[in-house]
Amino acid sequence: MHFVALIIGSLSPTVGANELPRLHFGITVRATVLQSSICTANKMKNVLDVMSLQQHVESSKAQAQLKPLDYRKTNMPGIVPLYIFECATKLKMKPLTAACAAIVYHRFFKEVKPTDYDEFLIAASSLYLAGKIKDDDSVKIRDVINVAYCTLNRGNAPLDLNDEYWSMRDAIVQAELLITRTLGFDLNIDLAHKYLLYYMKTLQDWVGAEVWNSVPIAKAAASYLQDFHHSANILKYKPTHVAIGCLSLAMQTYGIQVPLTDEAEEGSMWYKPLVKDFTREQQWEIIENVIEVYKNEALLKAA
Repeated sequence: MHFVALIIGSLSPTVGANELPRLHFGITVRATVLQSSICTANKMKNVLDVMSLQQHVESSKAQAQLKPLDYRKTNMPGIVPLYIFECATKLKMKPLTAACAAIVYHRFFKEVKPTDYDEFLIAASSLYLAGKIKDDDSVKIRDVINVAYCTLNRGNAPLDLNDEYWSMRDAIVQAELLITRTLGFDLNIDLAHKYLLYYMKTLQDWVGAEVWNSVPIAKAAASYLQDFHHSANILKYKPTHVAIGCLSLAMQTYGIQVPLTDEAEEGSMWYKPLVKDFTREQQWEIIENVIEVYKNEALLKAA
């Protein structure tokens, strides 16, 4: 399995709707039968509403024909992560590098107030820093400067080597030092992608090649994982839990049941042999957070 081919990038304005995970209309996700005590304690949903994801795919097709977002004219939540992934796509960053940039950005603003700093400058610096963290040689500071500048200032030509260019370059470098200090020089970014690869390989052997290849579970799970990086909520969970949650959503989307498991019992869930400290409640929280990313993006593009 070639994982790089599976992690197909984020739902940035530059990604076409045909690259999104295709969800089959008419699929109904089987209700999770919870024990009565769990129902009483947690009041969790029994049915996963994947229709919102399907509607997102269709709306993205229409949005692709509209003019690109003017990032400076909206302050809605989620706008800057969208900017990060658009820049990452234009820079042809590796998916892991783009995800790392988003994590750096989210971690920084977890420690400070967004109003104290230029979020787009921090985003540009996060992209540059992520290239260093992931040893992505394709990330050059001049490219970061020009892509960040042109994406934020639609229609403008790339900067010449003038005072404005050197001023922006200095600002990105200084912001990089600020981010590093704010994060306590802890730049060990543990992404969920490697865990997702392991879990997918395990499940592929478990459910069988025929079932696994009948629907694009791997592609959908990889897309859900990458897109979850648009949300700061990803910081609330362990990378192993994020990987399981995204894979679970992909399986729910296509109605795949793992053999010899019982969703009615917590101890018999398919993920228990893989991650023992993961609970059904965490599973649903992550799934709902991923769905919220798609809903939020639809609102951003409709604004």
